[in-house]
Amino acid sequence: MRRLIFISFLALIVALNAVACKSDASSDSDKQYLIVGVAFYNLENLFDTINANGKYDLEFSPQGARKWDSDKYWKKVNNLARAISAMATPETPLGPAIIGISEVENRSVVEDLVKAVDNRLAEEGRDPWGLQIVHHESPDLRGIDVALLYNPLYFAVENVTAHTLVIPDNPDFRTRDQLCVTGSLLDKPMSFIVNHWPSRLGGQDESSYLREAAGELSKHIADSLWTVNPDQGVIVMGDLNDDPFDKSCAKSLGAVRDMKKAKPHGFYNPFWRVLDHGVGTLAYRGKWNLFDQIILSGNLVDGEDVGLQYWKCTVFNKRFLRTPSGQYKDTPLRTYSRGEFLNGYSDHFPTEIFLLREVTE
Repeated sequence: MRRLIFISFLALIVALNAVACKSDASSDSDKQYLIVGVAFYNLENLFDTINANGKYDLEFSPQGARKWDSDKYWKKVNNLARAISAMATPETPLGPAIIGISEVENRSVVEDLVKAVDNRLAEEGRDPWGLQIVHHESPDLRGIDVALLYNPLYFAVENVTAHTLVIPDNPDFRTRDQLCVTGSLLDKPMSFIVNHWPSRLGGQDESSYLREAAGELSKHIADSLWTVNPDQGVIVMGDLNDDPFDKSCAKSLGAVRDMKKAKPHGFYNPFWRVLDHGVGTLAYRGKWNLFDQIILSGNLVDGEDVGLQYWKCTVFNKRFLRTPSGQYKDTPLRTYSRGEFLNGYSDHFPTEIFLLREVTE
């Protein structure tokens, strides 16, 4: 059953432990809302133990450099299940309604993860979430894909498309497809474009054109959706391998820092201000980056057309997800570091935004 939450204006400005940003959603204290979370999590190489992709997959097998066996695999799966099950909040007791994920090898590992989440919840005496899966095999050379998990209590899938990034001057280039899942979220029209944009391999500046092309593809997908339904809400999420201020996000996709400047068929990036405060989702050479972004269409800022309204965002960086000590203290507790198995979670923190739907009936 969907949970009705009464929110006063004061509740809208309560600060969370994690850094969050909020909208000026509503100042009325006598309204009721349904609240949903939309999250993204880079799972850092969730591979099974079977070498199915030749040299690209060898390291994630018992014979490979990582000695990736069933014991390590299930520790990884159960750790990720702990992280995801912990994303429930008082306003969203059944966790995020939508979770975009990246760096998964195939549907089988995603199925294992979903089962592990429900097992974890059962062990804690909580009701299972019953997350459903949308997955698509991408042409990426490493064999990693993106996928979408959703709670059918809140979201109904109506259409799924996959979009390949084509680089005309580099016809042999392969990366993850952009997965577009369209349906109704709390009975309102919504599309999610799940991404894992090209890496910075070869240098940030030298590879920027690839991510700029990816941003243009996401914008093209959104424009196509709005051609069919101008009142469609669109959320672009993923590991974009760039920060909010980089050209791929700010120019190619056109995601702005100031929500007041977001046009209905443009994009607002709430995580820009989070990074301004020095909070990121991954650290490299002592510097925080915020690659794991959830970017929403401008028509979700005020919610008048879609019926869903942006509330706030957060980086889910709870203590158990952080490296406890040493040189990398407080950075994400990853699975491996310098060849050593750390029994961690991921080299990225998850992110989440929250949307409101006013209850009028």
